[in-house]
Amino acid sequence: MKHSPFPLMSLFLLSLTFTLPIHAITYEWEDSTRVTNMLQDARQHAEGKNTILYFAHQFLGIPYVGHTLEVNAEEELVVNLRQLDCTTFVETTTALALTFQHGGLGWDDYLYWLQTIRYNNGKLDGYCSRNHYFSQWITSNSRLGLVEEQTGEASGNHYPFTATQQLQLNFMSTHPEYYAMLKDHPERIKTMASLEKEMFGTEVRYIPASFLNESEKTLKYVKDGDILALVTNKSGLDVSHVGFAEWGKDGKLHLLNASSIHKKVVLEPMTLYQYMKKHPSVLGVRVVRIRL
Repeated sequence: MKHSPFPLMSLFLLSLTFTLPIHAITYEWEDSTRVTNMLQDARQHAEGKNTILYFAHQFLGIPYVGHTLEVNAEEELVVNLRQLDCTTFVETTTALALTFQHGGLGWDDYLYWLQTIRYNNGKLDGYCSRNHYFSQWITSNSRLGLVEEQTGEASGNHYPFTATQQLQLNFMSTHPEYYAMLKDHPERIKTMASLEKEMFGTEVRYIPASFLNESEKTLKYVKDGDILALVTNKSGLDVSHVGFAEWGKDGKLHLLNASSIHKKVVLEPMTLYQYMKKHPSVLGVRVVRIRL
């Protein structure tokens, strides 16, 4: 189903310092009714709970499906709560949490927050305006004041964020054949390469995988519901997977994610440390806190 542009009606949005028109939307009726029902249910059941984990847990068991945003010839705001990949799981949950936190009334407000976090500076302006790399996602949403990346700066020595990565993004522009909306549009490839270069050499901090077996007290900068971005050593990329932090009953850190391995949204039964040992290309995690 495609929906034409429409104005947002929630009064609280008038107080925001930036404006955001909603463009054409691709969704199913089931998506809009589920968003509305989830927000209404949260008013009754989320009180006193971790808001991020509350909404994230509503998707446990939802099938993992990749490339759910690549369904149109031109970029539209795609909403699909029936099938999720790791990034759309994080975005869907984050948009619901922001809608709830800001007193949003339903579907229109949810669309506002989803578009805000998905696109550079919250503005949908074609395929290349989407935050394709998670480093772009972090930068854009930090600039908007919606998230804050944890770096351990207050510890004096950045512990446990002792490792650094120099961003050298180029995977999308050098592998356009993997992206349907790039391979037939050379002009988009050039734009993407330019966006990649904007972040070239940026240094980011992360917790090395070897530290992730520590206790919650030691890894005090990682809280339930923080976004965990798994840093990769694969050429041209920054992050290979994302999910949410959840401290388990075993006292260890676990990953709540849309998993291509389990083929669904799942709280990993193994600890994050054990998970990392099975994925040697993952170097550690960046930690991003949603500001609620």
